[in-house]
Amino acid sequence: MKLSTKGRYSVTALYELALHYGEGVVPLKTIAKTQGISENYLEQLMAPLRRAGLVESVRGAQGGYTLALPPEEVTIGQIITAVEGPIALVDCLLTSAEAVDQSCVRAGNCVTRQIWEEVCDNINNVLNNIALSDLMRRGRQRVGCNQ
Repeated sequence: MKLSTKGRYSVTALYELALHYGEGVVPLKTIAKTQGISENYLEQLMAPLRRAGLVESVRGAQGGYTLALPPEEVTIGQIITAVEGPIALVDCLLTSAEAVDQSCVRAGNCVTRQIWEEVCDNINNVLNNIALSDLMRRGRQRVGCNQ
């Protein structure tokens, strides 16, 4: 499993917004410059984050983005799920074990499905228990991962 740039850059962008939480809107240009991410790419990432209720936007010359919730209420799991969709190691985890799965006819009685489910549950547990405020406490280093 490899996290795409959408997930990594979204976490980085919202980390930047968390650093400015309570100070008003932050222009995309500022996020792009500070974090070394293309402004056009950031613009694409903000749409699903806005739909998920994680960011709010203000249009116009003085416009930009702000977190819709305090940094302690926004988890890394929420951010990644908003832009990437559900985290699943295998396709059969995207449906219930009882449902007929198009990708695997054995999903209901597969011996390994439970293992992949446990791994995913643990990944989700970790990501859903790390908030943006936790990242802020780990150090006020302003640059996120962009490679």
